[in-house]
Amino acid sequence: MAMSRLKCALRGFDFRVLLALLIGVPLVMLMIYAHGQKVTYFLRPIWESPPEPFKIIPHYYNENVTMENLCKLHGWKVRETPRRVFDAVLFSNELDILELRWNELSPYVSEFVLLESNSTFTGVVKPLYFKENRHRFRFAESRLTYGTYGGRFMKGENPFVEESFQRVALDQLIRIARIENDDILIMSDVDEIPSGHTINLLRWCDDTPKILHLQLRNYLYSFEFFLDDKSWRASIHRYVSGKTRYAHFRQTDQLLADSGWHCSFCFRHISDFAFKMKAYSHVDRI
Repeated sequence: MAMSRLKCALRGFDFRVLLALLIGVPLVMLMIYAHGQKVTYFLRPIWESPPEPFKIIPHYYNENVTMENLCKLHGWKVRETPRRVFDAVLFSNELDILELRWNELSPYVSEFVLLESNSTFTGVVKPLYFKENRHRFRFAESRLTYGTYGGRFMKGENPFVEESFQRVALDQLIRIARIENDDILIMSDVDEIPSGHTINLLRWCDDTPKILHLQLRNYLYSFEFFLDDKSWRASIHRYVSGKTRYAHFRQTDQLLADSGWHCSFCFRHISDFAFKMKAYSHVDRI
């Protein structure tokens, strides 16, 4: 009786469809598992809507204008003393750009915080380039909090997972550097360089936003090759203990115009280009 019912239920059912499902579904699941990041990029227009435009704060500067008047032009008040400034970065191999960055910011930064790992974001073993070339940065040695992070070497893992672990480690290093509430913390990649006068303005002015993104001019391969002015990921934070976390995504709607430079893939040697293409989080786009 039971067999008769089963035969009736299956009558007219195409076993080729069943076979295709049995083979096809596992294959699709395997492809999603193996190439999940590419699948999400492909489907991104479906699940992600365009972000709201930034509220751009005009940026006024002239070296002959007093700080009191510069603050007033931005709708802020001048402080009696400047805030302390902490510049924190995850370092890979960008020695020349780091030297440019620190020379630009040195007059205004109280403490440089640098973390480097023996692993790239993609799980490849790498030298501790900064440690090997630390002598190039003697001018910042007295204000440097340096730390290393042992890589997890999880090959095949989404590179952003390793990057997030390193950013958590950088949070800890920032606290070791003895940052305090209302100190300024610069969050940006090494090649995202705020201008010195931008940092000087923000350390001297009161009533500035708690979090502020910086609009940077984009350059590709060299400062000779201007691309656009759409770089926005660099941000400035007035530090709040237990709340401020080092991040590289959009954290506010406010953007200070014309605040520095982002020189992407600005290297002297082809070997450095090749290293970065194998090492950075967006390796899947290469």
